[in-house]
Amino acid sequence: MKFSKDVSSSRRKSRKAHFSAPSSVRRKIMSAALSKELRDKYNTRSIPIRKDDEVRIVRGTYKGRDGKVLRVYRKRWVIHIDRIRTGKICWTEKIEKKNLMIKLRLRKWKIKRNRSNVVR
Repeated sequence: MKFSKDVSSSRRKSRKAHFSAPSSVRRKIMSAALSKELRDKYNTRSIPIRKDDEVRIVRGTYKGRDGKVLRVYRKRWVIHIDRIRTGKICWTEKIEKKNLMIKLRLRKWKIKRNRSNVVR
C-alpha cells in the first residue's frame, strides 16, 4: 500500500534511483546494524559503515568471523574486510551491498567528532 504521494512505488523508478544514487545517498544506504552493547549504549540501531570500523559477519560462508573494514567502495556497493582469506594471495573479501544490512554487525567503531554528533 502506498502512503506517500511524493514517492513513486514503481519498481523501475525505485531501481533507477537506487543504482544511480550519488555517493552521499549511498553512504546512508550502506549502513550496518550495531551490536547489542553499542545499541544499548548509544540508543541507535544502525549507522553508516566507514573505514577502520570493526565488524562481525552475520550471514554467509564467513558467518561469525570478525574483521576490520579496509575500504568502503560506494561506487560498486562493496566493502573490503581484512582477516578473511579466500586464497593464498588474496587477504581481503568483498561483501556486496545486496545483503549488506543483514550481513554485517558493527562491533567497534571509530569515533570522530562528526560521527559522534550523528549518535546524539
